[in-house]
Amino acid sequence: METAPQFERHYDEKGFWTKLKRVAAQVGSKVIYPALQLYYLLQAKDVPTKAKTLIIGALGYLILPTDLIPDFIPALGFTDDLTALMVVLRNLYKYITPEISARAKEQTEKMLKQSTANG
Repeated sequence: METAPQFERHYDEKGFWTKLKRVAAQVGSKVIYPALQLYYLLQAKDVPTKAKTLIIGALGYLILPTDLIPDFIPALGFTDDLTALMVVLRNLYKYITPEISARAKEQTEKMLKQSTANG
């Protein structure tokens, strides 16, 4: 599976966290958890460069506000983002450790708790 380079250039760590915090309450764990799994996988040292390129492409697509289905469209806006995340996650699942899953789950719960407290 190849990731389009135009999405890779949209990824940056600050943009990633800003986007997740902004949409956490709206999208819930179905989008936040896989995004965080990929984020923490990107940080892992044992992951091949090609896999990291796929991750950066998927996370860049998530950050991009004007993608195939714009994020502001109710009920549909994040379906394409979720699909991109899940396709990459499915292809790289063998690299997901229990520690990565636990960190992603813990951070997802924290973000959702904060988003409901603030919103």
